[in-house]
Amino acid sequence: MNVIKPHVSLNISNIEASVAFYEKAFGVKPTKRRPGYAKFDLVSPSLNLTMQEAPRTGTNASHFGVQVASSEDVAAAWTRFKEAGLVTKTEDNTSCCYALQDKVWVEDPDGNAWEVFVVKGDTEEMGSGLPEISTSGACCVPEIKGSESSAPIAKKSCCP
Repeated sequence: MNVIKPHVSLNISNIEASVAFYEKAFGVKPTKRRPGYAKFDLVSPSLNLTMQEAPRTGTNASHFGVQVASSEDVAAAWTRFKEAGLVTKTEDNTSCCYALQDKVWVEDPDGNAWEVFVVKGDTEEMGSGLPEISTSGACCVPEIKGSESSAPIAKKSCCP
């Protein structure tokens, strides 16, 4: 699996205050801004940090993730998770955080959602509006427990 960088998604109460803080903390402006949303795609430290305004629930972290280089890497992660007996949720060509993505989700014993994902391009939508979106208010996080998913679609560009 070709890991690009870790991903952290934060639920925040005030996008302007948070963007101002992280601009100072990292010394760079966000790479993407939309109403209620910001993304810092950092080189050093190597980190994909996103934040979205969400109701305060006592939980500040929305989810965690690992960005990979290709859809094939997402499929490889799915295979590894399934072989390890983990419950997965896959999403192919989904719009999340203003990006077109393929992804596979798992949840740790404490309910922390982790995604392995590839960004395939930009979109104008925050999310796909999945009916199984978690009630936590978190960005693009589907319900994972009790769902079983099939292998993600991962076609090599040279092959059908």
